[in-house]
Amino acid sequence: MTHLRKIAPEDNPQIASIIRSCLEEFNANKCGTVYFDETTDHLYELFQTPKSIYFIAEVDGKLVGGGGIFPSKGLPSDTCELVKMYLLPEARGTGLGASIINKSIEFAQQQGFKRIYLESMPELKRAISVYEKFGFEYIHEAIGETGHHGCDVWMTKNI
Repeated sequence: MTHLRKIAPEDNPQIASIIRSCLEEFNANKCGTVYFDETTDHLYELFQTPKSIYFIAEVDGKLVGGGGIFPSKGLPSDTCELVKMYLLPEARGTGLGASIINKSIEFAQQQGFKRIYLESMPELKRAISVYEKFGFEYIHEAIGETGHHGCDVWMTKNI
């Protein structure tokens, strides 16, 4: 049974481990990414920020990934960021990623956002293909001040 829920304090160690293991799996554990971002170890606290949410994905009670929305610094006021979308290998291709993206889009709309921005890397081409299917389009430069200079794929979607 699959389930999405909001992040809880006790999820911090597990979701940080999942994020880092996914980046290692695709050789994307490089400087300027969430791999080295200290907030990765404190996602519950980070997502107490107004207009943000982080969804935890579970399968049969096991935490298998997550993703969410954050009003990242420096973005236009009508734009939020789809952030920290990572799933363990056994959860990929199950529709869980699509569920997280759909719930994130719905939340962003409820918060009054008109556009969603995301950053990724060529190493994560499977994830990028999912974003393309959701209508995210490539842009030529980063927007906002995420601090993730290791990401060189930028996309947006009007909602």
